[in-house]
Amino acid sequence: MTELLTAARAWAADDPDPQTRAELEAVIDEVEKGGDATDLADRFTGTLEFGTAGLRGALGAGPNRMNRVVVTRAAAGLAQYLLDTGVTHGSVVIGYDARHNSDVFARDTAEVMTGAGLKAYVLPRPLPTPLLAFAIRELGCAAGVMVTASHNPPQDNGYKVYLGDGSQIVPPADAEIASRIAAVGAVGDVPRGTAGTIVGEDLVDRYLDTIAELAQDGPRDLDIVYTPLHGVGGTTVQRVLESAGFREPSIVEQQEQPDPDFPTVAFPNPEEPGAMDLAMALADARGADLVVANDPDADRCAAAVPGPHGWRMLRGDEVGALLAHALLERGKQGTYACSIVSSSLLGKMAKASGQPYAETLTGFKWIARVDGLAFGYEEALGYCVDPEHVKDKDGVSALLLLCELAAEAKAEGRTLVDLLDDLAVRHGLHATDQLSVRVTDLSEIATAMETLRSTPPTELGGLAVEGVDDLALGSPELPPTDGLRYRLADGARVIVRPSGTEPKLKCYLEVVVPVNPEDGVDAARIAAAGRLDALRDGIKAAAGI
Repeated sequence: MTELLTAARAWAADDPDPQTRAELEAVIDEVEKGGDATDLADRFTGTLEFGTAGLRGALGAGPNRMNRVVVTRAAAGLAQYLLDTGVTHGSVVIGYDARHNSDVFARDTAEVMTGAGLKAYVLPRPLPTPLLAFAIRELGCAAGVMVTASHNPPQDNGYKVYLGDGSQIVPPADAEIASRIAAVGAVGDVPRGTAGTIVGEDLVDRYLDTIAELAQDGPRDLDIVYTPLHGVGGTTVQRVLESAGFREPSIVEQQEQPDPDFPTVAFPNPEEPGAMDLAMALADARGADLVVANDPDADRCAAAVPGPHGWRMLRGDEVGALLAHALLERGKQGTYACSIVSSSLLGKMAKASGQPYAETLTGFKWIARVDGLAFGYEEALGYCVDPEHVKDKDGVSALLLLCELAAEAKAEGRTLVDLLDDLAVRHGLHATDQLSVRVTDLSEIATAMETLRSTPPTELGGLAVEGVDDLALGSPELPPTDGLRYRLADGARVIVRPSGTEPKLKCYLEVVVPVNPEDGVDAARIAAAGRLDALRDGIKAAAGI
């Protein structure tokens, strides 16, 4: 206990933020009076790990929280890495979303960069993450930092790092930056300079113009409902749709303005149950054609369509297939890529169109690095439709392309679901689902993975396991990562891995059902739903979760 209190007092003394310093001093005082030390211990048990996703965690005082001390050390470590790798007169561009303290963390980062002798550019206001990825290459920067926790809960914030190619860091850069962060001493000794140069709105205009240039001439009759989910995408999306010739979308009023507390949703993630309820209710009342949404930093895009039983969310794999279909139909040449946990349908579509196909580890840091990338996506609602300008997922450009596709279908008396049915008839119905188990104790995830490795299943959901890939071993195609891939009979597949950003064990399920012309796609969907249910029960039993 004495050691813990000593570390906490030293941290408080070094903290430049009066709010978190007072917060920590109150916790210390409570412990010194004999109170419960659990909270204090959690704040000082390890540190937020700097990895290929940068940093992400709850706001608060201590090394295991997001705060100005942690951010200053991260910025100093990144600056030292750049200097050590020969970037002595380069620049770093910094963006931020509308979460609590994002602007503060951005300013701290800029001051540390200029203090290290680098030039710092700061985006003019809270803006989408893909705009930061665009800015890196547009401004010729050596690196970029985006202060965002994407779709995490309101109490979180994060710190995402890009290098000069405009894509997120991957090994070994992450470990090399982390080692320099660990070597940073007292934050009071970190040199600080000016708050950098605020980038003009003309950069935002160039990003919007680049997206607008993706649009092709075609139908624009589409009644759209849109929600930015209290995030930063609203103004950007409205301007892009207007430039492309669409009518102004109906925006969910309760979610239109940026709000770091995200008052209308339990989790500001369009994948989470209930997050899209207000948007679908508005669409129902308006008789709209399409619902589209971004997550809070607008790097992801979600969609919902009307059906016989009300509005339904399209799965990430369905949107990915639709966007790939649109680009293939336009004749876009290059490699079509997705993560290993995404549907295998993309590979079949690419092959049928004579285009290369690649699979990568989960995360756009890997997808963006595919040679000759034409289109990339991951099932978690991330899509890259313009890698020439944004080497990351971009929920704004993806949203525009999806609206174009929906308007073209409507002009022909069809829907996005009809287009999906066409793909199912041609390639088989590829049905995907996910089992996500949130834990409070991370050891539960390690235990489940160990159980699966020590007693591997021979069948899952009534389908024989035909092959098992332990992804931790790596392969010529994929670097090692903690995960297991089960190849099952009839083209089915299950992948199990720990989440890289949340305390979750994730299981990705896919079944492939041929479409019998006599029975149609609906019959295949019913069969697929039953197989997915059986797979879900099978992997839960095998993992003991």
